Amino acid sequence: MSQAGSARASKVPKAAKAAKAKKTERRAARGQRFTAVMTAIVRGLPFGLARIVAPSLLGFAVINSGTFAADLALLTAFRGGLGWPLPVSLTLAYAAASGLSYLLNRAFNFRSHGAVGPQLGWYAAVVVVNYLAWILGLGDGLAALGIDYRIARIVAGGCEAVYMYVAMRWLVFRAS
Repeated sequence: MSQAGSARASKVPKAAKAAKAKKTERRAARGQRFTAVMTAIVRGLPFGLARIVAPSLLGFAVINSGTFAADLALLTAFRGGLGWPLPVSLTLAYAAASGLSYLLNRAFNFRSHGAVGPQLGWYAAVVVVNYLAWILGLGDGLAALGIDYRIARIVAGGCEAVYMYVAMRWLVFRAS
């Protein structure tokens, strides 16, 4: 290999490392901006709520409102549009929304730098319990009692929200 070829080869890894570092910095900056916005909103809460509401709770509510809307949209499409059985529709919609929730909360809300493997293990366990207790247990149970499946999903979603925030904050992303 010529000297010019050798010089180019040694520059490529440096350039790749620099590009990766820049990408990591941009991701971190997005997470910092999200946290700064949530913190500013919490500081402005009335009635002393700023002392009670953590910025991560507000961030969780913002992110998971969006993922819950995606969950309901998919559920309606699968059940109402395609006519799939309710447990299948609930499962697929929930799986998609849960994956999205994990990614967004990890990157923006909890800004986790912990190892993905152990976090995914904890998250999988939390999601299975959540799915069985709230999604299928309460959601499907209420629908079986005659409550519209969308209303049943919203009621189950309220219970799910409390459980998931606590589990994500103190189990999944605890070392963040």
